[in-house]
Amino acid sequence: MAPYYIRKYQESDHQGVLGVFSQGVVEHAPTAYYHVLKLPRTFVLLLGGPIALFLVSGSWLLALMAGLTLLAALRYFVKYPWTQFLVDALHTDMSDITKSYMSERGSCFWVAESEGQVVGTVGALSIEDPSLCKKQLQLLHLSVALESRGEGIAKALVRTVLQFARDQGYSEVVLSTSTIQHSALAVYQHLGFQKTHQYFHSKMWALMSIPMIQFSYPLPSAQASQAPPQKGGL
Repeated sequence: MAPYYIRKYQESDHQGVLGVFSQGVVEHAPTAYYHVLKLPRTFVLLLGGPIALFLVSGSWLLALMAGLTLLAALRYFVKYPWTQFLVDALHTDMSDITKSYMSERGSCFWVAESEGQVVGTVGALSIEDPSLCKKQLQLLHLSVALESRGEGIAKALVRTVLQFARDQGYSEVVLSTSTIQHSALAVYQHLGFQKTHQYFHSKMWALMSIPMIQFSYPLPSAQASQAPPQKGGL
């Protein structure tokens, strides 16, 4: 196990961060594809479509080609939202990490470095919403390079965000992740994040039956400050 340490992002980290982040996003597409293949409606489509075509045409070859075409189309359909998320991120906050995360006191971005290479990333942005009664910090883009997993890096990065939130006076850390990101779910639940609600990011995610889960981590200091005062007595 190579040693690692966590530090704040520097401009020289940009390409390394994008590599780790992009790898982490792209690898979810195959997991989502296998998830969708197991859905009953997918089974009906992949089996019923070719059979119906065979009954109409009488050609097994045509039915087979239709089945293969459906599989390819399904693979593209499932991959698209992950690709789009990556493209959007690379053209918004991840295009200029210093500007997006390091220019405001209440936000930050960290990397885990091992042997001179970026092997993990995580960001935190302040949620600016006057309607919220809590001061919230959003955890974003937690990712660890494939070859560096199993070393506790993801947990260390999340703990870094939690400590930053305490130091900055936040009352809560929130995040969203999908139900197929099993490793991330395990990390958040192990560290004490609480599930607040579940939703579909879009109609496409609903069609794939991949909901998003929102988690919250109320900070102990905030909970204590919100507790009713104890009545004293003689």
